[in-house]
Amino acid sequence: MREQHQTAINGINKPRFSKNSNSDFSKTLRNRVSTYFKTNNISRHANKSMVLKTMVMLTVYFAPLIFINIGMVTTPLLLFGLYIISGIGMAGIGMGIMHDAIHGSYSKNQKVNTYLGYTMNLIGGNAAVWKIQHNVLHHTYTNIEGADDDINAPFFLRFSPHAKKNGLHRFQYLYVWFFYGLSTVSWITTKDFIRLDRYRKMGFFNKKNGYRNALMKIVGWKLIYFSYALIIPLLVVPLSPWIIVLAFLSMHFVTGLLISIVFQVAHIMPNTEFPLPNEDGVISSDWADHQLATTTNFSPKSRIFSWLIGGLNYQVEHHLLPNVCHIHYRKISGIVADTAKEFGIPYNTKRTFIAAIIDHVGVLRKLGKVQPVHT
Repeated sequence: MREQHQTAINGINKPRFSKNSNSDFSKTLRNRVSTYFKTNNISRHANKSMVLKTMVMLTVYFAPLIFINIGMVTTPLLLFGLYIISGIGMAGIGMGIMHDAIHGSYSKNQKVNTYLGYTMNLIGGNAAVWKIQHNVLHHTYTNIEGADDDINAPFFLRFSPHAKKNGLHRFQYLYVWFFYGLSTVSWITTKDFIRLDRYRKMGFFNKKNGYRNALMKIVGWKLIYFSYALIIPLLVVPLSPWIIVLAFLSMHFVTGLLISIVFQVAHIMPNTEFPLPNEDGVISSDWADHQLATTTNFSPKSRIFSWLIGGLNYQVEHHLLPNVCHIHYRKISGIVADTAKEFGIPYNTKRTFIAAIIDHVGVLRKLGKVQPVHT
C-alpha cells in the first residue's frame, strides 16, 4: 500500500513508524480493495473516463496557448481570458494527469506513467523534483515537522504548530491566498532549482552525474515551457509586453490558487494531527494510522467537483492507496471508511469544500496566535 523508498534521507527529521499499532488494518484494507477490483474485473489503473479526462485537460491547457501563439489575439480581454482558461487546464493536468502518472497509478505500463509524468514539465515544473517532494517526503512523513516538505513553509507562513512563530503569522489567514496564487510561479522560476540542490544534499541524485543531468534537464524543459508560454507570445501578440506578462502571471495565479487550496485543506485542518517522534525517533502509530490521522476528505458527494480536481477530495484514499488511479476513489471510499470504523480509526471528512476552506482558515488563524508546541 505504501510506496517504498529506500533512498537515504540525510539532514532531515526521518522518523520511523510503530509496527505495533493496528497493523491488521493495512492488511485487511489491502485485501478488501484487491477483492473489489478482482470481483468487478476492473483494473486499478486508468479507465476510459480517465483517458477522456486526460484529453480534455490537455486540450483546455494547450488550445488557448496555441491560439495565442499564432498571433490571433489583439485585445487584452481576450488575452487574459485565454491565459486564465489555460490556467484551469494547467491545474487539471497537475491534479488529474501528472499526479497519477508520477505515482505510477495511471497505467500498469511504467513508460506510459513516465511520459504522462512529463506533463508536469510541460506546465513549467519538474517531475523528478516533484516525485521526491510529494511521493517520498509528503506521502511518507505527512504533517511531520521537518520531514514533510509540504508544510516546510517560508518564514512568513506557518503550517505546523511545531514551527517557529513570528508576528507576521497573525495575519497569514488573510494574505496566504496571495502566496497560494504565486506558488506555481515559484515552481517555474526558483523552487525546482533550490529543491534540486537540497535533495542532492539529502542523498538523492547521487548516481554518477545524477545532479548535473537532472539540472540540465530542468533547464532544458523550462526553456521549452517559457518559449511557448511567454516568449513567443511576447513576439507575436500586438500588445504591450507588460500586459502579456501580467496575463501570463494571471494564468499561474489561477493554477496556484486552485492547486494549493485543494492540497492544503486536506492536511491543515482542525481534526488533523501534527505528530512528533519520541526521543527514539519513533512515531507512536503505524504508517496507515498516521495517514488517517493527518488527512481529511471533503465534498465526497460531488462527482463533478471530484472529476475536476482529480479525485483529491478523497485524500484519505489517495494517501492510503497511492498506487490506485484516482478515478476509482469514490467507489472504494466506502471500503476504506468501513474498514477504518471497524478498527476504531478516525476517518476525517468534511461535507463540502467550502466547509473545509472555512476550517482551514480557522487553523491558519490559530497557528498565527499559538506558540510552538514541543512534545
